[in-house]
Amino acid sequence: MTGDSGDRGTGDWPMDDQDAGTPSRPPAPHPGQQGRLPQPPHAGQPYPPPRPGPPQGHRPGPPPGHPQGPPPVQGRPGQHPHWPHQPVPPAPSVAAPQRIEPQPRWGSPQEDTDPLWPGQPVHDSDAATDALPYPDHAQPPHSGAPDHSGAPDHSGAPDHDGAPDHDGAPPHSAEPDQPDPATTFTAADVLGPRRRSKKPLVIALVVLLLLGAAGGALFVPDVANRLALPWAPNAPEQPPPAPVAVSRSVTGPEEATGAPTKAGVSAALRKAASSSALGTLSGSVVDPVSGTALWQQDADKPLPPASTTKVLTSAAALLSVDHTATLTTSVVKGPEPGSVVLVAGGDPTLSAAGKGEDTLYTDAPRLDDLVKQVQQEAGNVDTVYLDTSVFQGDSSAPGWAPEDAPSTYAAPIEPVMLDGGRTDPDNDESPRIGDPAEALAKEFANRLGASVGGSSSATARDATALGEVHSAPLPTLVDDLLTESDNVLAEAVARQVALANGQPPSFEGAASATKQVLADAGFDVSGATLADGSGLSTKNAIPARLLTDVLAAAAGDPADPTTAKLRPLLAGLPVAGGSGTLLDRYGDGSPGNGWVRAKTGTLSGVNTLAGAVLTKSGRVLVFALMSSGTNPLDARPALDAVASALRGCGCR
Repeated sequence: MTGDSGDRGTGDWPMDDQDAGTPSRPPAPHPGQQGRLPQPPHAGQPYPPPRPGPPQGHRPGPPPGHPQGPPPVQGRPGQHPHWPHQPVPPAPSVAAPQRIEPQPRWGSPQEDTDPLWPGQPVHDSDAATDALPYPDHAQPPHSGAPDHSGAPDHSGAPDHDGAPDHDGAPPHSAEPDQPDPATTFTAADVLGPRRRSKKPLVIALVVLLLLGAAGGALFVPDVANRLALPWAPNAPEQPPPAPVAVSRSVTGPEEATGAPTKAGVSAALRKAASSSALGTLSGSVVDPVSGTALWQQDADKPLPPASTTKVLTSAAALLSVDHTATLTTSVVKGPEPGSVVLVAGGDPTLSAAGKGEDTLYTDAPRLDDLVKQVQQEAGNVDTVYLDTSVFQGDSSAPGWAPEDAPSTYAAPIEPVMLDGGRTDPDNDESPRIGDPAEALAKEFANRLGASVGGSSSATARDATALGEVHSAPLPTLVDDLLTESDNVLAEAVARQVALANGQPPSFEGAASATKQVLADAGFDVSGATLADGSGLSTKNAIPARLLTDVLAAAAGDPADPTTAKLRPLLAGLPVAGGSGTLLDRYGDGSPGNGWVRAKTGTLSGVNTLAGAVLTKSGRVLVFALMSSGTNPLDARPALDAVASALRGCGCR
């Protein structure tokens, strides 16, 4: 534990004195404390002062073994404090001002003390008790030890303490008359408060230690087994708890109070949609239940969609590719002994991270798994070849700037790479690699203890398989590419659309296949131009109406086959203020926080937002907003304000 240790200093605790029968000696000064020397008497008084004789009528006790009286003794607990009585002198007729000094203390069960010596500390509480009329040197009888002081008093009896007074004043010159013999005083009356003993503290600590040791012993396996404790290693398995009925019903949003109207939506958006920060704005708002377009502004005008292009790419993939499909990376035997071929399957999510380590992709396959499989099947490997024939065409799309790939947001599109071409598997902003497929081949060969033999032509279908790993299924890939706006993954999914529809697995083939799939599903794709699947190309142009048509289908009746296939599209949209590219937008005070789900899009001078919102009246509306000629720092909050206005309206 931190903080004070709990030791507050030991202080000056009283030492155990000698037994009561041992002659009394002056205690040695405490370390650091000076003993005080005897002080001279007051002027005109003899040194030492004479001790007056006993008063008339008083007879001291029998002198045991001594002709002049009893020797000085130390008091013992249990003995009467008034026997034998010592003589008490009458008050002197003339005397210099004297101080009444405290009387010697006698022992107690805890502390058999000598009379207080000069310089020995006295408790403050003694002041009151010192003023009491104590009998003169009332001491119990001694065991017979001789007096060591040897200083006789005037009565002929030896002095009891043999030590000078604290300040040299006569010990009893101002003492009152002796009290009634029937009056008695206990040791507690005289001693006052006692010093606190450490014994209770020590006992408490010992008890705590014993309790801790006993508690710890309960966790020793042998002890736990013997006592049949629940955590014992050999404890019998407990029967499972009885099943509890759980209601699977979920309380949904409030019931819709009525269909929104065009007038209501127009009134709700009038102020937000007219913001100058939006530049040139086109947009569309649709009610998925009725299919009615509630608000449109240049909705048929094709504009650069930026990353909202991913909405169309994802929709085409969900409509045309099996939802259980995965992207496979495999290894087969090579052309010569000791060689293998790494066959790319179009998966950019293969990760260099070890098992259990985080990656940016959900359920990403691990390179280590592939290495282990190959080692088990092939043993030692000398050479690794790479087959990338699954993709065709250029690795960069028309409309991409030279600095787009590699960058922190894109890499050259190749059919296999580690972590989307990133140098750090768990850092979304880490730089991408310019030759990601070759970098993977080198890393794979290095982990096998082999060398890279270069590229290989298309691998024979009957080649002996040595191992393979798989990506997550298609809906998970769609979720990742939409939530994080992953350009490389979007292009990989677009190539799967091309492959599924008989088109070349290139930028051009993927763009053509995407439009064809959407048209076949009943969407009007007129006016749409696609150059890639991610939206990074400046040559893309999409009307807002097409985006809201696709989103409305995804949010429609799940009994519809098209809607059923498109439903995962909505789940992948970022949540306002909660996830993905909307994590840092829509602050806590925004009406749209948590209620808006939308895909963002940003290029130089272009800002877009397309998604869905649940209104306060309980209605789901879909929207697409496309602005151009804007500054992103101004346009983004302006677009968010439009979507938030939809959340706050009843729109009737």
